[in-house]
Amino acid sequence: MKESDKYTSWQLIVLISLRILIGWHLLYEGITKLINPNWTSAGFLMESKWILSGFSQWIISNPGILNFVDFLNTWGLTAIGLGLIVGLFTRTAAISGAILLLIYYLNNPPLIGLEYSVPMEGNYLIVSKTLIEAVALFVLVVFPTDSVAGLDVFIYRFKNRKNRRGK
Repeated sequence: MKESDKYTSWQLIVLISLRILIGWHLLYEGITKLINPNWTSAGFLMESKWILSGFSQWIISNPGILNFVDFLNTWGLTAIGLGLIVGLFTRTAAISGAILLLIYYLNNPPLIGLEYSVPMEGNYLIVSKTLIEAVALFVLVVFPTDSVAGLDVFIYRFKNRKNRRGK
């Protein structure tokens, strides 16, 4: 019995929809950073008020490292988003996306006593959309959307054929 056979079609459709929607959000965030020649993560990092604030200040104080972080952020969001949308290396993309979003969250969490100079979108206390999206990506890691829809299906089929020939 395949892992995906344990779930109803509707459950899989909802999980795949969640994967594609989060993928779209991350891809769009990456592309908007890519096409804006003036974009930098410096403003976000300057707002860091919590456990990663010292690390964020260190990044800002080193222009070469800031450029590298900007590159990783832009292309990471783009690659993760594409991976989730087309279903290629889905679990790797979901884990990478969740980790990236948790880093964002740990830089600027909505906690009592932390004041940010840039107004936040919405009103949050502890739980923000960033945290919810990170947890949703972890949900996608443990459910078999990669073996049901997307380019990973072809990889699984290729591996299965190869394994059957080897026996």
